[in-house]
Amino acid sequence: MNTDPLIESFSNYWPLENPAMEALKKSAKPVTLQRRAYLLKTGEHCNHFSFVVKGCLKMYKVDDKGNQHNLQFSIENDWIADYGSFYAEEPSDLCIQALESSRILQIERNDLFYLYDNFPVFDRNFRIIIENAFIEQQKRVLQNISSTAEERYLYFLKKYPDLFNRISNVQIASYIGVTPEFLSMIRKKIASR
Repeated sequence: MNTDPLIESFSNYWPLENPAMEALKKSAKPVTLQRRAYLLKTGEHCNHFSFVVKGCLKMYKVDDKGNQHNLQFSIENDWIADYGSFYAEEPSDLCIQALESSRILQIERNDLFYLYDNFPVFDRNFRIIIENAFIEQQKRVLQNISSTAEERYLYFLKKYPDLFNRISNVQIASYIGVTPEFLSMIRKKIASR
């Protein structure tokens, strides 16, 4: 699989020079996932950072009642990983699953630490990627405690404008914390304005 999209994504932060690019090409392993295939299941260790070249993945938690709570969607040029499991080397409480047939590039823990140690540009770039993910999670928490369901839905549309037509209402409802029926009511209310 071509690593150009991954190399290009780093140009949004600190661009890579040739030695770093070559090291990245050796470290990034291609993975193809069919729709509904798992990248990570509850109880497994997250040992990779995954970059989405094509497709859509979701990260979610299943509660004690069997309800699914979507935490994140990752589409083209996004990263996905359970950072807690990855860095603490503990079993994950989360699942990562493909919503579409997807192609990803994975960097496993030892390779990532090698890149950090030998090419400081990766340390800087991944710090920005992880900081951005942390900021996004803070926004999600604040939205969930201080915004209406309609405001959360409108934020979802703003954050994921291309995802609206790619995933089901059930997935969107889970992400914003409402039932699919309530989401339909919100959409009708917005459409009637």
